[in-house]
Amino acid sequence: MTNIKFVSPQEAVKCIKTGDHVHLSSVASAPKILIDAMVERGRNKEFKNVHVHHLHTEGPAPYADPELEGVFQLDSFFVGSNVRKVTQSGYADYIPIFLSETQRLYRSGVLPCDVAMVQVSSVDKHGYVSLGTSVDATLAAIECAKTVIAVINPNVPRSFGDAFIHTSKIDYFCQDDTPLQEAHFSEPNEIEQKIGAYCAELIEDGACLQMGIGSIPNAVLAKLTNHKDLGIHTEMFADGVLPLVEKGVINGRNKVTDTGKMVSTFLMGSQKVYDFIDDNPGVLMMDVGYTNDPEIIAKNPKMTAINSALQVDLTGQVCADSLGTKFYSGVGGQIDFIYGASRSKGGKAIIAMPSVTNKGISKIAPVLDPGAGVVTTRAHMHYFVTEYGAVDLYGKTLQERAKAIISVAHPDHREALDRAAFERFGSHFHFIG
Repeated sequence: MTNIKFVSPQEAVKCIKTGDHVHLSSVASAPKILIDAMVERGRNKEFKNVHVHHLHTEGPAPYADPELEGVFQLDSFFVGSNVRKVTQSGYADYIPIFLSETQRLYRSGVLPCDVAMVQVSSVDKHGYVSLGTSVDATLAAIECAKTVIAVINPNVPRSFGDAFIHTSKIDYFCQDDTPLQEAHFSEPNEIEQKIGAYCAELIEDGACLQMGIGSIPNAVLAKLTNHKDLGIHTEMFADGVLPLVEKGVINGRNKVTDTGKMVSTFLMGSQKVYDFIDDNPGVLMMDVGYTNDPEIIAKNPKMTAINSALQVDLTGQVCADSLGTKFYSGVGGQIDFIYGASRSKGGKAIIAMPSVTNKGISKIAPVLDPGAGVVTTRAHMHYFVTEYGAVDLYGKTLQERAKAIISVAHPDHREALDRAAFERFGSHFHFIG
């Protein structure tokens, strides 16, 4: 093991100066003690105009506090729940970017990286640490940063793939033994279970899967216990895959790339997930430029991508990043996987969502709300699933699409959607009743 010298977080963050761009490792690996030390310096007015960049992070984001306007400027690659309110109110900002290209921002020099602040595993006997649950764009940030600060935390799992960094690449080391932030998801409700069942019917034996987080992916996974030889190539996974791995349903046998391996770029789940990837050569935590490259995604046969939406219009345009003009999340990896899966031999690109909001408002609309962002274009849209069924829109005309989409809308809203389609397409559009 390489001999390394530890410093306090306060000492480590002294390298941050006015105008710097700082990258934080993502999700459960956000380096809390460094964030707190950096923010303390900011509150003491020791610098100003420091730009902070990250994907989704779990836990507090004190650098986005409106009181620190002018000291920190958060320009995130994805709007997580912890920074959503400040982003919507203008105190923080968002860089629209495909998840696959977040690493390219650093490697191309489009976005500078002065300081990378990361959390890593304990040092092994060869002098390497692992990025654990968060490789994503963090690897690129480490490669490009002028200064790298790492928190060594024994709770960070030792993951394989692109996750290993030699300690010679790190400038300052700090210590922390705080358990990683866990994410727990509620059990799927009746609507989500129906959506999960329709999605599961579209998944064939031997398919390779990508799906996001939350109740709908968990509902889908719960319906796959009788499937065979499934693989995982995804941007992230959570607890829902673990029972399928234990049962041998997920084994990666039919994968062309990374055969027999589960591939991801970050994780978000309970301690069970972190324990699962620890010292597990069956899981590869890879650079986001690899996991989310549509060409690499397309190489696996029967690639099946399941993603969600906030709103869908009658032509199949998908809004997944905003509620009107208010940014809710981000472009993320949806189009990376929708496009990659659609180019895969036997692949399926699926958008799945409840037909209405919790307040009963139809999420299927005649036109998208003003300001709503189109993440998946109508040309990319293939399968669309709600609790009322699954329809395939690929190769369909605008009128055929509208009829299919209305057929899986909530019954209370179908007549109004019929009327809107009739007004849009003229007398040739016939009500479906």
